[in-house]
Amino acid sequence: MIMFHRKLLSANISVLSRSKHTIAKSSNKVFASPAAAVADISDGDTLLVGGFGLCGIPQFLIEAVKEAGPRNLTCVSNNAGVDDFGLGKLLQTNQVKRMVSSYVGENKNFEKQYLSGQLEVELTPQGTLAEKLRAGGAGIPAFFTSTAFGTVIQQGGFPIKYKADGKGGMEVEIASKPRETRKFGDRTYVMEEA
Repeated sequence: MIMFHRKLLSANISVLSRSKHTIAKSSNKVFASPAAAVADISDGDTLLVGGFGLCGIPQFLIEAVKEAGPRNLTCVSNNAGVDDFGLGKLLQTNQVKRMVSSYVGENKNFEKQYLSGQLEVELTPQGTLAEKLRAGGAGIPAFFTSTAFGTVIQQGGFPIKYKADGKGGMEVEIASKPRETRKFGDRTYVMEEA
């Protein structure tokens, strides 16, 4: 029997976790099926999806989420999968409202949804994304990094969402906000929230 875990216990187990829900320390984190593991995912939840590229992703759990049908999900992952694999499966069924990723290439459906105003995208450098997750898990609300200083990510104005006008226009509906900066020694750093 295959067991599905909500915590990464070894390199051989993929994870899908939710930031909105917590699991009591004494509760069982082992499930008999992918469907049971994702049964309490609701509309609007945030999913932290492991793996790197298409390697080590929780494919069975992603498929179970697709079948369960929650909508307006925010997915945090280093990538958005490809058209018919990984998180691309949730994009195909329009279950994802926002992607927080460091790499978004190779998924034509993702590109189409983003440029047509159907999908929100928050680009985050890979190391910053990893640190945001680590810091959040450790209860650290924010940290400073020199990555992204002087870019549109730091200055604000990156188009998170385009207006869905149906005409193919590129008017921005939601733009990123400028990030706080601070100088330490002779370098300037960007504050990132966990």
